[in-house]
Amino acid sequence: MIQKQIEMGGKIFTLETGRLAKQAHGAVMARYADTMVLAAVVSAAEPKEGQDFFPLQVEFREKTAAAGKIPGGFFKREGRPTEKEILSARLIDRPIRPMFPKHYFNETQIMVTVYSSDQQHDGDVLGACAASAALLISDIPFDGPIAEVRVGRLDGQFLVNPTFEQLEAGDMDITVAGTEDSIVMVEGESLEVPESDILSALEFAHEHIKALCKVQRELAAELTVTKRPVKETEYPEGLPDAVRSLAWDRLKELARTVLSKDERSAATSKVYEEVQSALAERYPDSAGMIENLIHDLEKSAMRSTILDEGKRLDGRGLRDIRPITCEVGLLPRTHGSALFTRGETQSLTTATLGTKTDEQILDGLLPETTKRFMLHYNFPPFSVGEVGRLGSTSRREIGHGNLAERALKNLVPTEEEFPYTIRIVSDILESNGSSSMATVCAGTLALFDAGVPLKKAVAGIAMGLVKEGDKVAVLSDILGNEDHLGDMDFKVAGTAGGVTAMQMDIKIKGISFEIMRTALEQAREGRMKILEIMNKTLSAPRPELSRYAPRLQTLKIPVDMIGALIGPGGKNIRQIVKDSGAEINIEDDGTVVVAAVERESADKAIAAIMKLTEVPEVGKVYTATVKKIMEFGCFVEILPGKEGLVHISQLDVQRVGKVEDVVKVGDKIDVKLMKIDEEGRLNLSRKALLPGGENAMEEMNRPRRPRSHDGHGKDQKKPHHPRHH
Repeated sequence: MIQKQIEMGGKIFTLETGRLAKQAHGAVMARYADTMVLAAVVSAAEPKEGQDFFPLQVEFREKTAAAGKIPGGFFKREGRPTEKEILSARLIDRPIRPMFPKHYFNETQIMVTVYSSDQQHDGDVLGACAASAALLISDIPFDGPIAEVRVGRLDGQFLVNPTFEQLEAGDMDITVAGTEDSIVMVEGESLEVPESDILSALEFAHEHIKALCKVQRELAAELTVTKRPVKETEYPEGLPDAVRSLAWDRLKELARTVLSKDERSAATSKVYEEVQSALAERYPDSAGMIENLIHDLEKSAMRSTILDEGKRLDGRGLRDIRPITCEVGLLPRTHGSALFTRGETQSLTTATLGTKTDEQILDGLLPETTKRFMLHYNFPPFSVGEVGRLGSTSRREIGHGNLAERALKNLVPTEEEFPYTIRIVSDILESNGSSSMATVCAGTLALFDAGVPLKKAVAGIAMGLVKEGDKVAVLSDILGNEDHLGDMDFKVAGTAGGVTAMQMDIKIKGISFEIMRTALEQAREGRMKILEIMNKTLSAPRPELSRYAPRLQTLKIPVDMIGALIGPGGKNIRQIVKDSGAEINIEDDGTVVVAAVERESADKAIAAIMKLTEVPEVGKVYTATVKKIMEFGCFVEILPGKEGLVHISQLDVQRVGKVEDVVKVGDKIDVKLMKIDEEGRLNLSRKALLPGGENAMEEMNRPRRPRSHDGHGKDQKKPHHPRHH
C-alpha cells in the first residue's frame, strides 16, 4: 500500500493505492476530511476491429451508506444514476477525455464511487483527482495528470474545497480542473461577479491544482509502470497525398464561402462522396481512413481561414454576433413563453408557475431538500435535421439544462417575495451552436412574460478558440462547426452587472490565462449586445401574472390552530379543498398559502380557513347551529368545531318551559358570546339580542336556582357542561 498526503484548505488530502480493487488496471482512494472516493479504471486489451474513435465511459455513484442512509423506494438499493451523479460524472469526464492520445481507441471505463461522506464536502472533485491518479499508475496511455478543485469566496476570501455551508453563504461556486501548466475545464455559478474576479478565482484554483498534480506524480513514482504502446494509423502508400490533392482546394473554398448549415453540410458531403468514389478502386479497403483524412483537411481549412484571413464560415468577424430575434407570448395558454432565435439556433421556452406541492424533492447523500426553481432542456434530433431514438434524457441535456438553471436561479425572487414553484422548459427547435446559452436568453424572456419578478435580465454567449502555435483567434458566438473543429467551447452567462454561470471545455492540453482573460472580456462585450436586443422586446417582468396562472394568497394562523385546520386525519382541510377547488399548503410556522386560478375559489377557501381558525371573541355575535338539546339548554356550534352552551334562561326574554319550545336540533340562531369561563367554556345568549334582553349579562352572572324535572325544585340535577376540544 502506498499513500501520499498534502494539506489543503486546513484539511488533509490523501491518495492511496495498493489496498483496494487490485485487479483493476489502476485504483486510487482519495480522501478529504471524512469524504472518501474510490476510482477504478480498466481498458480493453485491443480496440474493436475497424473502430476509429475512443469509447470512454465515466460513471460516478454515491453509495447511500456513505452517509448512513438506506435508499428509498421498494427495492431498497441504489438504482439508475441521479441527476447529481450524472453531473458529477461529467465533471470528471470532461477534463480527462482530452488527455488520452489521439490514436488510442481501446474501450476504457472509469468507475468513481463515494464510500464515505462527511456531509460537508462533495465527492466529485475528489473523484476527478482519484481517476487521474488511477490512470497515471495504470498501463493505460494517459497524458495527465489533471487535478480538480472547487473554489468558493466568502467575505472576499477565496476558499479551496469549501464546505456546503460556506458555498451557500458565499458569492461563488466554481469547479476548476487543470494540468500543471494550464486550465482545461471550468464549471460554476456566481452572484454577478466581475470577470476580473473570475480570473482571480481560476488563478487561485490553479495553484492548488499544481500541488495536487505533484502529489499524483509522487504516488506514480513509487510504482514501476509501463504504458501500453499506441499504434499510429498506418496509411497505404500515397493515400494522404491523394486525398489532399482531391479535397484540399475544394474544402478551402468551402471554408471561405458563406453558406447556411444545410448548404454547407450538403456541399461538404459531396466532397466526401466524390473523393471516396475517386479513390475506391485504388484503395478498396480504406474508406474509413479516407473519411478521417478528409475530416482532418476540413478542420485545417476552417482553422487556417480564421487564423490567416480572420474570416469565419458564415462571413462574420471574430467578435461579431449572429442576427437575433426575440418574441414573447407565442403560446396563449402557457403562463409565459418566448422564442429566441440566434442565427440557426432557436429555443422555444415556456415558464410555468406552480405551488408548494410542485416542488421537486431532492434525495441523496445530503439530507432531503426541495427545489422550487427547475429548468429542463430538451434537444430533439429534428433540431439538427437527424432521425434519432427517443428515450430517457441524455447526459448532455441534463448538463446543458443545469448550466442554464445555474445562470438564472440566483436572480429568481425568494420564496418570501414570490411564493411560487417555477419550471422553465426549453425545447431546442434548431441548433447550430450555443443552444444552452439561447436557453438562458429565452428563459429570461419567458420569466418576464409570465410576470415573474426576475431581478435582472440574464443572457449567455459561447466563445470559441482556434490556436496553432503562436497564432490565436478567440471567436464570439460560435457555430456548431467552430465548436466541433475548434479548440474551446467557453459558455458565459450573466447580467449587465457580472457573471452568473460559466462552463468551459477544451480539446487541447490547456490554455493560458491571457487567452482566458481575452475570452471573458469578449464574452462580456457580446453579452451586453444581446441584452440590448432582448430589452427591446421585453425589458422587465409584466406587471400582471397570466390569467391562467394560479393566484397565491398568504395568511397567518396561530400555530396552535394548525391541528384544528387540518382536522382528524386531514378531514377539515380535504373538505375545504373539495368545496372550494383551491390548493392549500400549511407551513409549520402557521403560514397558509391558498392557490387558485379563479378568485372566487380562493375567497371561498380563505373564508373557510378563517372560520376554522377563528378564535371566539367575547361580545361578538355568531350565527350558530343547534347541535344538541339538553334539559338545561342547548349546545350550539358558533364556528367549525367550536361549541358553547345557551342556557335555557338565555333562550328568550320570556321564561322558557322546555328548550324544544324555542329551538330544535339543526336550527340556525343568532347568539352573542357573553363570556369564556376559566375552563375555556363558551357561554352564549340568544336573549341578549332580543328586545328587552339588555340585562342578559346581569342575569347570567346571578346565581341560578336549581331547576327540577317538574319545575318546582324536585329531583334537582347539576347541569352537564362539557369543555370543547
